[in-house]
Amino acid sequence: MKSTGIVRTIDDLGRIVIPKEIRDKFSINVKQPMEILDDEQYIILGKYEYECVICRRVEGLNPHSNKYICHNCAKEARQMD
Repeated sequence: MKSTGIVRTIDDLGRIVIPKEIRDKFSINVKQPMEILDDEQYIILGKYEYECVICRRVEGLNPHSNKYICHNCAKEARQMD
């Protein structure tokens, strides 16, 4: 892991601002879902990628009730009817 040398404090609500330079570097946009991981010593932030709830693919997704299903799984489900 590479240190950026940037230090931020956490506010009263537990929030921390990701510096614009970092957001630009990783193409993090407003309302971007972020995943929070812990590695015992570190807190790791990453851009969250939606995935199919059945096969876990990340391409060709369709939203359905706040979840995502890929075209292949949707097609298979329709054939089961």
